[in-house]
Amino acid sequence: METLKKIMLTIGVSIALPLLSSTSISAMGASFGNSTSFPPLPEVQHVTPTPPQGNIDSLLRYFDHTTQLLKDNVTGLSEAQLQFSPGDGKWSISQCLEHIILSEKMLFEMAKKELAKPAQPERKAEVKVTDENLINMMTDRSQKFQAPKELQPAGQYKNSTVAINDLIAARQPVLVYIQNANLDDLRNHISEYPTGIVDGYQNLLFIAAHCARHTKQIEEVKADPNFPKK
Repeated sequence: METLKKIMLTIGVSIALPLLSSTSISAMGASFGNSTSFPPLPEVQHVTPTPPQGNIDSLLRYFDHTTQLLKDNVTGLSEAQLQFSPGDGKWSISQCLEHIILSEKMLFEMAKKELAKPAQPERKAEVKVTDENLINMMTDRSQKFQAPKELQPAGQYKNSTVAINDLIAARQPVLVYIQNANLDDLRNHISEYPTGIVDGYQNLLFIAAHCARHTKQIEEVKADPNFPKK
């Protein structure tokens, strides 16, 4: 628990709360990506989808939206564009893709562990963060954090189609899980962490929001003046 508290203090932002557990601390940083800092990029137009409305269908639509948004941003990029880094220590698009895909698998396993615990419907009123709050905080790129060693990407992707196919494969079991889930059961599963309390639905929502966060990072890389034209 002391390790957990130190990590929470280091990141200094409450959005870390949804998927932490004492058995998965080493992978916790997956929710936040690397610490790369970019200059203001007002010309980048980020598409913000309508947050899920608290039901299964809207959660599935949000997953679909984040998949399509990522696909739209990387389809057709050359190897040079995928491998381009905006500067020393800053991730390339290839690295962002790799991090997203690695993290999807880990975050889903963490969410399932939380949902395997006994439901606590009597504590639902303790959940104060809304689904929209979670998405907004997760996709806020004004704060950047260091990913753990286990999720530091090497930049293995040289073809965007391969990366998207890997993402779709990683997401398939998540989507099946959501399709078979009961909304009340998701909402009745409560997770309590040093920074607050969330429910099982939000644990799953967090996975898609993490992808949306790093899609914004990819947009920032593409907006760099030195980004290859082809």
